[in-house]
Amino acid sequence: MRQLQDLSTRRRRLEDVDIEFTGNTRILTVSNQKGGVGKTTTTVNTAAAIAALGGRVLVIDLDPQGNASTALGIPHSADVTSIYDVLINDVAISDAVQQSPESENLFCVPSTIHLAGAEIELVSQVAREKRLDTALHEYLDSLEQPLDFVFIDCPPSLGLLTINAFSASDEVFLPIQAEYYALEGLSQLLGNVKMIQKHLNTRLRVSTILLTMFDGRTRLSQQVADEVRQHFPDEVLQTMIPRSVRVSEAPSFGQTVISYDEASAGAIAYKEAAVEIVKRGAPRRKGRK
Repeated sequence: MRQLQDLSTRRRRLEDVDIEFTGNTRILTVSNQKGGVGKTTTTVNTAAAIAALGGRVLVIDLDPQGNASTALGIPHSADVTSIYDVLINDVAISDAVQQSPESENLFCVPSTIHLAGAEIELVSQVAREKRLDTALHEYLDSLEQPLDFVFIDCPPSLGLLTINAFSASDEVFLPIQAEYYALEGLSQLLGNVKMIQKHLNTRLRVSTILLTMFDGRTRLSQQVADEVRQHFPDEVLQTMIPRSVRVSEAPSFGQTVISYDEASAGAIAYKEAAVEIVKRGAPRRKGRK
């Protein structure tokens, strides 16, 4: 009963939230080199929650598995124009973008099976680390109505696809699972970010950390949350995403949890995280390199 009352209170609080979008586009790569932390789930649900608030959002599915495309209800069979064609064949992003059936504000550049070979094909391409950066900014500059957010969902490894995502982004959005090995690999990721900052993209910052799969019944989850907040007091969101059956079920129906069950604990948490991200604003930016 107490949980239901809490959800009801949080739902009403969200209804009263007043959000204004500036028209300045924030570009975030959602990354964690440790698998199974809810990276794609966080990408699509945060994007859908911001779209529900009135923001115009683009998701770029840079993971060959194509799970973000599936969750957003976007066709991504082998014959669909995709992010592969953008990176390898110099196709404009405008020719690959599809609108998600979830919202008129939510768009996606899908991944297809061809992307699995893109790491090898990119090796011989001119400006191989900057191909997404160039294509994305050409697309953003061509829009009459600007996007508010771009989220890039990348694979859980540091190959050329992930390097392209980092090179095109202003911010790194890091989901961390609230379990024992939460900080495993984090130092390596931060080292990779520093390398990208030095050689490819001086404006890149780790701006946002979100604790996922949080179980408030266990002392371990709270200990992990406390430790992460101690190390990253400015980056960690106050919102934590609970373990949720609804969140896990939604992709099998080609939906985010925001449309699948907007009254569920998972949907409410992602909406709260979205509000935090929008209200925080972007970190201070340096010029493009």
